[in-house]
Amino acid sequence: MLQIKSTAIGPVLKADRALAPDLARGVMLLFIALANCAGFFFASAPGVELTPQGSERIYNLFSFMFIHARTYPMFAFMFGYGMIQLALRQQAAGKTSNEVRNLLLRRNFWLLIFGLVHGILLYSGDVLGAYGVAGLVFTLLLLNRSNRIYRLVFWYLGFLVIYCLVIGIWIVSGFTNGSAETSSIVTSPFPSALSPSYPASLSARLGEWPIHTVYMASSFIIIWLGAWTARKRILEHPANHLWLLVWCSTIGIVVAAIAGLPMGLLNIGVLHSDAGTASLIKMLHETTGVFGGVGYVSIFGLIAYAMSKAPTRSENRIVRAITALGQRSLSGYLFQSIVWLIIISPFALNLGARFERLTFIAAVAAAIAWIVSLIGAYIMDHYGIRGWAEILLRRLIYGRRTVSSSDVKKDTR
Repeated sequence: MLQIKSTAIGPVLKADRALAPDLARGVMLLFIALANCAGFFFASAPGVELTPQGSERIYNLFSFMFIHARTYPMFAFMFGYGMIQLALRQQAAGKTSNEVRNLLLRRNFWLLIFGLVHGILLYSGDVLGAYGVAGLVFTLLLLNRSNRIYRLVFWYLGFLVIYCLVIGIWIVSGFTNGSAETSSIVTSPFPSALSPSYPASLSARLGEWPIHTVYMASSFIIIWLGAWTARKRILEHPANHLWLLVWCSTIGIVVAAIAGLPMGLLNIGVLHSDAGTASLIKMLHETTGVFGGVGYVSIFGLIAYAMSKAPTRSENRIVRAITALGQRSLSGYLFQSIVWLIIISPFALNLGARFERLTFIAAVAAAIAWIVSLIGAYIMDHYGIRGWAEILLRRLIYGRRTVSSSDVKKDTR
């Protein structure tokens, strides 16, 4: 039997953490930085130059195929994976199903509050609130269900494939009809990024955040898929699922890239379409992001397996820094929003007003912010310091008194 000294189970020991999830979160924070920083600079989503020139065209094409709408689905997947990891760990420590469910409800409620504060004070493109909402729904409806119920998510994926094929046929039909009223991609405005003062930006975000949160709550399905994957412990034991990871990484990335290609070609002026077809192209680009998310997760599962076969590589400082950032991904994500608000907002440093072509300025700013967070995470990891946001979230969920994994002892009676 297990003997628990407190009602709270402490953080997972570093030696017990699976490499793939932390590595994935750390690397993909760079892609999130590239997408969000550009969104701030261009005050739109996706944030891209609408009339790209020269090498901007290549960068934008790459972004539509591999970054925009392809990064957040991976984090939604990892969010679902993490919920089940937490639930399984609590159950292994002797908690009842009701105790685990209540814990996850508290966790997702406070994540929703984090998202509310983040979305209104810093960045209305926040996803924490949406993950909190989706997490609450998942916990209430699906947490303690059977494998048979979990597998229903694959019916949705099958429907999604058919849906995307239908959209693709409509798009091709639009091109063959020969109508070409516009060659511009469809974007969503981001008014708060243009606000002349911080109070004005707060007012704008009060309207933007709820709408964005409702829209992003559709990530419930990929959270569900991540939860199914966690129940199979695929990322903890990638050696047992190599062919699945190979197929998912290949198909996922290829499908996402091909589906993002029309959006990129429309942006750089190679394709021309009417407004209706341009809207369908945007819909196809956003809908197929789920395949990119699955593909990226699978790639990191394979990387983790390769590193397990060459242990010395896991001691690499770069790998250690990336995984340290992945372990502090909430802090890293919030840090980025603070940076964008300071360097881009018209009422702050207003870097956007100092340059004409912002594509590469945004990319460089994103890379620098990510590297700074990488260095910070490495230093924190060296001194055994957890992320500030993770500490706060944990304090809100568990209260002041928690126990570490070392407090869980086997009963030798």
